[in-house]
Amino acid sequence: MFHRAPINLLMKPKLVVSHGKAEITMEVNDQFFHAAKALHGSIFFKMLDDAAFFAANSIETDVFVVTGSFEIKFLKPITGGILVAIGEMTKNLGSKIEARAKLYDDNGNLYAIGSGVFVKTKILLSSIESYENLYI
Repeated sequence: MFHRAPINLLMKPKLVVSHGKAEITMEVNDQFFHAAKALHGSIFFKMLDDAAFFAANSIETDVFVVTGSFEIKFLKPITGGILVAIGEMTKNLGSKIEARAKLYDDNGNLYAIGSGVFVKTKILLSSIESYENLYI
């Protein structure tokens, strides 16, 4: 599902999901820079939100979750390298799941952190054409 999304065909991130955790890696591409020649904040958001989202949805086997809210702290600009977003589920509140993520470079330098609430929908995962339950 993730790798087939049109935006990810452009960005080329790689996702690995396990129970309650997710990791996304992506090479920095200067096509995603703002005018000051650093990675645009929307890419920070996408990587952190996606990592937290998949960590949250990894514990929900029946329905799709959506981002209800997500907050980011930008720590420093990114101008190159390989990025790694690591997400983890922190609380299962029944109809909502809390998760957080951290964005690093491949040297372990921390660039941003994010956390959010993910809400369970009534959309069955099995009804999503590109969904494959590959994580257990």
